[in-house]
Amino acid sequence: MEEADKISPDKNHFITRGCCHQPSLIHKNDNIFTHGCSKLDTFDWLRLVPLPEGHTPFDCIEVRFKNNRKDFFRSSPDYDLHVGDIVAVEANPGHDIGIVSLTGEIVRLQMKKKNTDPKREDIRKVYRKARLSDIEKWITAVEKEDNTLFRSRVIASGLNLKMKFNDVEYQGDDTKAVFYYTADERVDFRELIKLLAEEFKIRIEMRQIGARQEASRLGGIGTCGRELCCSTWLSNFNTVSTNAARIQQLSLNPQKLAGQCGKLKCCLNYEYAAYAEALKGFPPDDVNLKTKKGEAFAQKIDVFAGVVWYAYKSDPNNLMAIPVDKVKEIIAMNKSGKPVDKLEDYSRKIEKKTEFENVVGQEALNRFDK
Repeated sequence: MEEADKISPDKNHFITRGCCHQPSLIHKNDNIFTHGCSKLDTFDWLRLVPLPEGHTPFDCIEVRFKNNRKDFFRSSPDYDLHVGDIVAVEANPGHDIGIVSLTGEIVRLQMKKKNTDPKREDIRKVYRKARLSDIEKWITAVEKEDNTLFRSRVIASGLNLKMKFNDVEYQGDDTKAVFYYTADERVDFRELIKLLAEEFKIRIEMRQIGARQEASRLGGIGTCGRELCCSTWLSNFNTVSTNAARIQQLSLNPQKLAGQCGKLKCCLNYEYAAYAEALKGFPPDDVNLKTKKGEAFAQKIDVFAGVVWYAYKSDPNNLMAIPVDKVKEIIAMNKSGKPVDKLEDYSRKIEKKTEFENVVGQEALNRFDK
């Protein structure tokens, strides 16, 4: 059985657009939009704040489409648009159908965050609230997306193209489709576009995305047990290097540090600044401590406990926790040519963790490493 034949007829094709159920051609679609099933949702904390007297309402709105695609459009105050309204907006070519996700002054802040000037003349317009004919055509277009995705994969495979289709988004007027794909190298898809246009009788647009963008569009559950950050709230992808893992004293195992996209986990950057700031007060870990019992070298660092674990070269299994200030004191004495008697005089006794703390901590480490 083909993959396309396995699609359930009861599937909500609009959940990726923030709809809790499919649009209706009979009843009003007032409650179709919900914040609970929207990727990269935004909370309007200014919605209850009244405008100052004489202040005109902001004339731009934010409209969401499939997955995390959003855009700003200029609207007329005559439309009286609210969050959740289905609108027809300007597209190239034709028009697209989307759902209003933000209105009012909060949109001004969003545009500032996205470095979009509200006075730009090229901001596209809102044509109208969607009519029944618009919604009917929109439903027809969206319901074809899954079958189109499966069929396009078969066509690309037949051409032996090294690319992977991971999403298809139809324009609301059913005249254009955007094909999102990932590829490790440059792909010549001119012949593919011809075959897709003949197969689906629409205008084709190919858009290459990275592995992180693919994971954000498809979604999933991370090793922490929560939904992927990139599919829920993370919108900016910063470079993640192995130095972030090294500073946090994590083992440099690519299989453990990689996310579902195959790249280093974005969460490695979350505490990087805190660790980097804390490590500024630590001495270099490649400096050996000279004692009358012999030299000792650093084996590991406990950043937030403020200790460095040292061991003698002659007895590497005997670890001693030396506070950072004591380590600096010993290094200063060594520079002046005075070795200390023994490290045991400076070591700190580390309290043994309770069994509950050990179990919880080990479970957390295992969950992160899997």
